[in-house]
Parts: sequence; C-alpha cells; structure tokens
Amino acid sequence: MHDTSPSASSPLSAWRTHGLLFLLAFLYADNFIGRQIVAVMIEPIRLEFGASDTSMGLISGLAFAAVFAVLGLPAGRLADRMPRTRLLALSSLCWGIATILCALSGNFVLLVVARMLVAAVEAPGAPASLSLIADLYPPQRRAFAISCFTAAPTFAAILALSLGAWLVDQYGWRTSFVIVGTPALLISALLAFTTREPARGTWDGGARVELSSGLLATVGQLWAHRPVRYLILASAVATLGGNAFGMWNATFLVRSHGLELRHAGLLTGLIGGTAAGLGVLFSGWLTDHLGKRNPHWRFRIPLVGHLVGLVTLAAYLSWPSDVLTWIAGVPVPTAMLWCGLNGFFMVWWLGPSFSMLTTLVAPANRAVAMALQTMLSTLCGVGLGPVLTGALSDLLQTAFGIESLRYALFFSCAATSMAIVLFLIMRASLLRKQSAPCAAAVQSAR
Repeated sequence: MHDTSPSASSPLSAWRTHGLLFLLAFLYADNFIGRQIVAVMIEPIRLEFGASDTSMGLISGLAFAAVFAVLGLPAGRLADRMPRTRLLALSSLCWGIATILCALSGNFVLLVVARMLVAAVEAPGAPASLSLIADLYPPQRRAFAISCFTAAPTFAAILALSLGAWLVDQYGWRTSFVIVGTPALLISALLAFTTREPARGTWDGGARVELSSGLLATVGQLWAHRPVRYLILASAVATLGGNAFGMWNATFLVRSHGLELRHAGLLTGLIGGTAAGLGVLFSGWLTDHLGKRNPHWRFRIPLVGHLVGLVTLAAYLSWPSDVLTWIAGVPVPTAMLWCGLNGFFMVWWLGPSFSMLTTLVAPANRAVAMALQTMLSTLCGVGLGPVLTGALSDLLQTAFGIESLRYALFFSCAATSMAIVLFLIMRASLLRKQSAPCAAAVQSAR
C-alpha cells in the first residue's frame, strides 16, 4: 500500500520538482547519446573486429531494440511497485557501468552482449521517469514538463552525431564509450542522495482505470480500455512514420538532391533535428496554455501537428532538386525549408499524447502503460519503419531508378494519415465514455 498521509501526498517544492525533472531529462539525453553515438562508431568497430555490415546492423539496432522491447513491460511493472527515484538511480548506475564495459570488450561477441546489457538496464528509464513527471506536475502543466523530457533525446542526437563523430575520430570508439557512460554514474549518485520520491497520484482525484495486480492482467485491461488502446496505437504508428523518414532522410538528400553524405547528415541534424526539438517544447507549452481555456485543445494540438506535418512532408518529398543558398561551403536545397517546417510540426503529438495517457491510467499503473507505449513505438519505429521503407524502395527501383527512395518515403505520409485516424477514434471513444455517466444521470432523474 502507498502512504496516503498528508505529508506523503503533498507536492514537492518548486526547486525540487524542477531539479528532478532536469535530472530525468539529463539521464534520458545521456541514454540517447549512448544509442546514437554507435552510428558514428560503426566503421572503426567493423574494421577492428573484422565484422560484416549485417553484424554491425545487429549491434546498432536489432540486438538493442529486441532486448529493450522484451524487458519494457516487466521494467514498467517494477517502476509501479518500488520507489522510482531509487530504481532510476540503480538503473543509471548499471547503465554507466554497462556502457563502460562496451569499451572493454575484447571481441565482437562480448561487445554485442554488453550492448544488450545496456538495453536491459535502460528499460526502466522512460516508464519510471514519465510516471514521476505525472506526480511532479498537475495536469494543466504536465504537457510542457513531458515535452521538456521528450525533447532531450532530439537535442542529444544532434550532439551525438556532431560532437560524437569528433570524439570517435580524436580518441577512438573505446574512450568515447567511457566518456558517454561516466555522466550516468554522477546522475545515479544525485538521484540516490539528493531527491525525494513524490507520492503517487499527488495531483489525481482518483484512478481512471482500475487494474489487476498481475502484469498480464494489467496489460490486458489496459488494452481493453479503448481510449488507452487507440492512443497507444496512434503514438506507435506516428513513431513508425517519423523514424522511417528520419532514418532515410540523409540518404534521400544524397540520392535525389545530389548532396555529399557529410553535408546531408549535417543538414538533417541541424535543420530537422533542431526544428523537432523546438517543436516538442513549443507544442507542450501551447497545449498547457490553450488547454486551460478549453480542454479540447489537448486533442487539437496533436491533430494540427499531424496535418501540417503531413502536408509539409509531402511538399518536401515532391520538391525538385535545386539549391537555395550556400552556407560555409554547404549547399542548402530549397526543399530544406519544408524539412524544417516538417520537423517542427511532426512532433506536436508527443507531449500532449503522453500527458493524456497519464490522465487515463491509474497512478499505480502508469509506468506499465508508458512501457507498453514505449515498447510498441520501439518495435514499430526502430524495427519496422526503416526496414519497410527500404524494402519499398527496392521494390520501386525498377520503375523509378535512383528516385525510388523518394516515392518509398511517402510511406511516412501514409503512416501519419493512419495516426490521425487512430487519434480521432481515440478522441471519439473517450468522449463517449465521458458522456455516458451524464446520460445515465439524466435517465435516472427521469
């Protein structure tokens, strides 16, 4: 049982609240730097161990994603059953050690095992953090707080691909793993000795979904709850399209706009990545600001983001190859204007959707719900999206040649359209559930 005394249920002070949010975002950013920096380590690791490209695909994607997805739900249940700050402190400590172990791997097999260990100890991070944020901030301020947390990986990816490439080039991939893993040890100490666990459900008048104690029963009842199910599916499909586009965007610029790979990577990171980070923060702020006046804006903001993202992505993929300007010797295609707009709007669903999920699920089961959403998004985004787009590009190559990827990327537009449909179904289902008690009350009054 959770302590329900007044002292336990009172919210933390402002500086403790914001300080804990900063630590959670810092840890999330470090985790993502650890994921993304592997992209610039592929060639030196392959050369040192004599590994094939298929083997490098295993270490950079599948081995990590498979373990992360399998352990996501148990990690979420663990976060619902023990103090989350202590769990995150332990997870951060183990993550730092496991990342440093990657640097000490004597052969390729040990490196794969170390990367799988990193995935295993990272699994509680997002579910436990999002559960904590829901208890740190009231619903009317929660979307922006969650947006601050979810923006961390976007800016971290830019740092990992730019500064990470320099680190690997200057100091080697082993030293780079040590540098990335060390901050997690400090974060672990801060979480363990300077933070206080907020009471679960501090800002909630009551649970929205009562669930069983067993993990499988909890997942089954979550899935049976239509608004929760369709919200999670909409998020997973949005991630499917977003990651498919993000993974192939640099290659698209090389093939269809004639850029060098280094220039394409720089433009996609600085323009698309920075725009996405700013879009996440702005949409969270806007949702909280407008949601105070009219709760329907919490639904409208993700829909507006999806619709504008759909239009701008279609324009970006359709735009002809021409150069708008040159900046420091880097050609900037006119199409990058659409890419920047797409990056800004395509992430508007993140903060509002996670915030809505925290209000739909009982406080004692939030981490499992977050883990379920993270698991499906990881499987769709990391696992299916890039593979399906690549396969579609191969299929279209006979008809379109080098431009096959341009048309294959319209798969992301289709995924965004499906996400819009699923979100509308979720909204309609939730409105029916909310109106049912009112209709029952009117009927009983008669």
